[in-house]
Amino acid sequence: MTYYKLLKNYPLVRKLSILQLIAYFGAWFSNVAIYTMLVKFNSSAFLISVVTAIHLIPAIVLAPISGAIIDKFKIKNLMISLLSLELLMTLLFLSINNASQIWLLMIFIFIKMACASIFFSSEMSLLPKIIKGKALQKANEIHSIIWSFAYAFGMALGGIIVNAYGIKIAIIIDSLVLLIALIYFYNINFTIEIIHTKEKLYSMIKNGFIYIKNHKIIFHLILLHSSVGLTAFDTLVTLLAKNEYKYIIAVPLAIGLTNAARAFALMIGPFFISNKINKNTLMYIFIFQAFSIILWSFLQFDFYYSLIAVFLTGFTTTTLWSYTYALIQDRVEKKYLGRVISYNDMIFMLSNVLTTLFIGIMASYISLQSITLIIALMFFIVAFYYSRIKKWI
Repeated sequence: MTYYKLLKNYPLVRKLSILQLIAYFGAWFSNVAIYTMLVKFNSSAFLISVVTAIHLIPAIVLAPISGAIIDKFKIKNLMISLLSLELLMTLLFLSINNASQIWLLMIFIFIKMACASIFFSSEMSLLPKIIKGKALQKANEIHSIIWSFAYAFGMALGGIIVNAYGIKIAIIIDSLVLLIALIYFYNINFTIEIIHTKEKLYSMIKNGFIYIKNHKIIFHLILLHSSVGLTAFDTLVTLLAKNEYKYIIAVPLAIGLTNAARAFALMIGPFFISNKINKNTLMYIFIFQAFSIILWSFLQFDFYYSLIAVFLTGFTTTTLWSYTYALIQDRVEKKYLGRVISYNDMIFMLSNVLTTLFIGIMASYISLQSITLIIALMFFIVAFYYSRIKKWI
């Protein structure tokens, strides 16, 4: 199964992939504007990390109920409503003009990312109902490649637009992109069976947790997948731009280009290693991830050399994410997919949040290089953890 054959033989997967490309570009384009806004307001390292965490927290706190909602209601109507609300919150970013309104910015970000999180879980629970096995892994990889391309192009172009035309113009462009995504999705026709129609939400949430408890390997796979959240480097990149790179290049360009270099690696990595990853090689890919982060820790204070190092940190990340995600999807019964996927996203985002807050808090006590080395050490621990659970997968 190649990417071309998958997209050719499954029209719905192809249409959803195009939707992902548009929606994710819109999601990341305004991020440079937000982080530039925080630097402009002279925000502390901790406040920057909190705003970054706000992007991730909705997936944690809403996961139990969102999973039940995904399994219970018509998925297309749900996803259209989510996209509409996400568009509204993006437009409200235009109302933020000074540091005293950061609390309001956090509310808008929280609601927007809540919608984006449920939308993402809806789509990821939709794919296993359409395809299975190797095709599902390839679909996940396409999803990750699109996410990475949108991240790279969105961050890079966002940095250029913010630097040349300002924060407000970037937010307006972001809103227009989300409007295009909404119109495109409205015209996609598909019908997915709803297995649960009468069961109460509370019972569905409870039974979802019981299902995971009774299938311990799924719990272990969720923990394994969550390790990819250790690569939540947004705060680290922003602090490097604020403290080091501002003497070399404009802060928006530093943030945009650094994230774009990593995202470019996220995008092309699967083309080189996706056919080589399996249960026997997965441990070595975790180890490679650790060594690449170590290299970045020694080169990150030179902006141009750091672009090479940060590229390597992203080279295997997409494959790690998509492969471990597919392991979970393949083991879950259809009627529990929405809930298990949402709970998985909850733990994954919790990993992102803890990593983000760790960086923000520890930046006041130890160097950014030391923080980076600690994250690298965690991937060695994850590799060891996988070697212990491998026999049950």
